[in-house]
Amino acid sequence: MHPALITALERIAACEDRDPTALPPLYRAVDPEALTALLESPAAVTARFEYAGYEVVIGPGPIEVAVLETRQ
Repeated sequence: MHPALITALERIAACEDRDPTALPPLYRAVDPEALTALLESPAAVTARFEYAGYEVVIGPGPIEVAVLETRQ
């Protein structure tokens, strides 16, 4: 799994006061393998997806990660 995805999961788990392994499976929100391939490409990309009540934004650099709460 790409380091940016791991960072996003760790940040969400910290916000939820849970272990990252207790979060829902990531593949229900996004294809982790396809996203990893995209992030490892030479192009500068920004990926956005919703996961577990949060919006995850990765990019434009592969280590830039933002996690924004979407639920009220």
